[in-house]
Order: sequence, then structure tokens, then C-alpha cells
Amino acid sequence: MSNRIPIFAHRGASGHALENTFRAFKKARILGADGIELDVQCTKDNQLVVFHDLDLFRLTGVRKKINDCTLDEVKKYPLGKHFLRRFSKERIPALQEVVEWSNHYNMPLNIELKESLLHNHKAIISCLQKLELPMGSHFSSFHDELMRLVKMQRVDFQTALIVTKKFNWQELSKQTHIDALHAHKRYYQPEYFKASIDAGKGLRYYAITGKEPYLANPDPSVIGWITDFPDSVAKAAKKKKI
Repeated sequence: MSNRIPIFAHRGASGHALENTFRAFKKARILGADGIELDVQCTKDNQLVVFHDLDLFRLTGVRKKINDCTLDEVKKYPLGKHFLRRFSKERIPALQEVVEWSNHYNMPLNIELKESLLHNHKAIISCLQKLELPMGSHFSSFHDELMRLVKMQRVDFQTALIVTKKFNWQELSKQTHIDALHAHKRYYQPEYFKASIDAGKGLRYYAITGKEPYLANPDPSVIGWITDFPDSVAKAAKKKKI
């Protein structure tokens, strides 16, 4: 049994397959990821879907916002980059579809709640009331109010705030609705380790590529890596010295 720090595949194995698709999620599992990071937006008819952008254009070519479309509508749009989407069979997954897949394979999810949910709390509350996830799953967001909402509805789910430059690390211990922090690897520094440990909260770092020297012997405050390349990070982590 490996005791390595859990590796979450960012939008699935997005370094190998199109982000936030079942192909990327399945590839992450094949490559040995310990969990999947994904993004959740909300449609016009209050359905939670797995998609990063508020605007559909980058991956569908459609100039509409996702919260101006129904679930049936977004399901019709092929996903891909530029002309490649003409040949794509990938579609925007509903969150429930991915949850069912993750439970089947016992694959933990890092569910990042995006901006379309800021004005639609009803959709996430409805989802949370009946949601069951594999052990090790958690919610994350740049939006503090969404993490408060999750914790108010389901105290059993772990929450993680994604930090920005404005975040006050000295106030971390007062954030009782936050269980962990997700931070860009530029924050892999002793002052942030200390602030996290003093507050009793773990750190997961994103934008990890597998080339970082600290993967072999990470700081004790680290509880997870988030990466487009789970295979490369796993290989680097194996070099850990006992």
C-alpha cells in the first residue's frame, strides 16, 4: 500500500486528453491518479455540469454562456479545439454522471465550484442534500461564500479555498468553514507551510508538472498535488527517501 501524497488529475489527465471529459477522467485512472479534479458550472435549468469556462466558446465554438443554456442544449455541442471538434464524440458531462462513475471506481473527486453558482445556490443545495462521494473527495472554490454554503449544508464534506493574492494567511485559523487550502506552486514556501500548520489545515498545490524537486520529500503540511500529468508526478514521488 502506497503512502504517497494523493495526486489529483487536473480536469482529468488534461495533459493527455481533452479537459473535463470522460476520456480525460478515464485516462487519469489508467495513469494511476488517486483522484480527479473537475470544474462545475450551472445551466439555465439548474443542472450541474462539468465545464471550466462560463463562456462556451473556447471548447464548443458557440458564443453563449453556459448559464444561458439548458442541459439538453449544452449536451448537443461537440467538445474540442478548433476544427477538431467536428470529429469529436465528447460532450459536456452532467456532474451526476461523473459522480456515478467515481463511485463505481472509488475515485475521489475534487469538485471546484465555479462562478455560475454564485447566483444559483438552489442548484448546489439540491445536489448536496443527496450527494454521496468516495472517501477523500472534497469541494473547492475561489469563492468563499460557496465554501460556506457547502459546509452549512454538509459538514461531513471537506472544503478547500483556492487562495489568491488577496488572501490573508494570518487569518486562516479563523476560517472555521475551511478545512484546507489549494494554492499555486508559487506558494510552496516555508511561511505558508507554517501558517497552514498553525491553523491545522492542509495544503494542496496545483500547476505541478512532475519536475518539482520537492516532490520527493514534500513538506508535512502538503496533503495533495493537483496536476495535468499524474503519471509524471507519481514517478517523481516514488523517489521519496525513507
